[in-house]
Amino acid sequence: MNLSSLLFYTTLIAGTLISISSSSWLIMWIGLEMNLMSFVPIINKDKTPYESEASMKYFLIQAMASMMLLAAVLSAEMMNDINNWQNLILISALLMKMGAAPFHLWFPNVMQGLSWINCFTLMTWQKIAPMVMTSYQLFNNKFINMIIILSVIVGAVGGMNQTSIRKMMAYSSISHIGWMLTAMLMSSSYWMLYFIMYIILNMAVIMIMNKYAMFQLQQIFNTKMETTTKFTMFTGMLSLAGLPPFLGFLPKWMIIQNMIMFQEYLVIMIMVMTTLITLYFYLRMMYSAFTLSNQSGTMLNENKNKTVLMISISISLLGIPLISMINLY
Repeated sequence: MNLSSLLFYTTLIAGTLISISSSSWLIMWIGLEMNLMSFVPIINKDKTPYESEASMKYFLIQAMASMMLLAAVLSAEMMNDINNWQNLILISALLMKMGAAPFHLWFPNVMQGLSWINCFTLMTWQKIAPMVMTSYQLFNNKFINMIIILSVIVGAVGGMNQTSIRKMMAYSSISHIGWMLTAMLMSSSYWMLYFIMYIILNMAVIMIMNKYAMFQLQQIFNTKMETTTKFTMFTGMLSLAGLPPFLGFLPKWMIIQNMIMFQEYLVIMIMVMTTLITLYFYLRMMYSAFTLSNQSGTMLNENKNKTVLMISISISLLGIPLISMINLY
């Protein structure tokens, strides 16, 4: 990592921390702008045409969302109060920043032009500030319910016809946004639990994708991997899809239980049904991992990464004892 990358990553982290720790909306907006201005050069580090296109799309969308946010904040400051319309514009701007449906159209296209490390940053770190800011003004109304339903439907249907792994991960991320917003409506601790698990499982999968430079669906079938690596990727993916009894099912189960308790039957039914569609395209992705003996690579030196892979498997399989313990309790 060179000096400029270190500078940009420092300001990227600082921007997010300013946004989530401030009590003033204007300072939060400044934090978001710092974060944006740091991430654009990080995206465009290698200066390939795909990266340049992705950074320009990202910049334009984020700048437009920042403009909406600033307009809502300034008008609320002038009136010393925030009305429904201002709240709607403010929430919409933040949803656009995180890539929730129906403000999601930029997200898969930007992901397509990024390296795996930048994809991971966009799917995880870049969502923290908008999500925390959204939680300050989030109310259980028809608009938020519509956003949640749209996010899970778009995330499920959009990923079905894709051959690009990055686009599939982007649509999966849109679906997870729907679940995270639902968790946020209940309690910030539910949201934090879901988000931390989402980061851990994403990391386990993206580490392997990055190591083998896999970007298209066909590459998963053709890449020679050791059985351990395949099994890690397989468990990580199924966990990310929320299949019981893996770790990824645990936060979803808590949300399902709470939604039933709040008698939100229609919303949770749609969410569970669309998760099954998401599971379908994850299984399609992991089809080669089922045939564990298929093309096990002897020519690749895997020993160095065995420890990391075993930790990843353990994290995914942690769901089994956790769910058993909760059931007993």
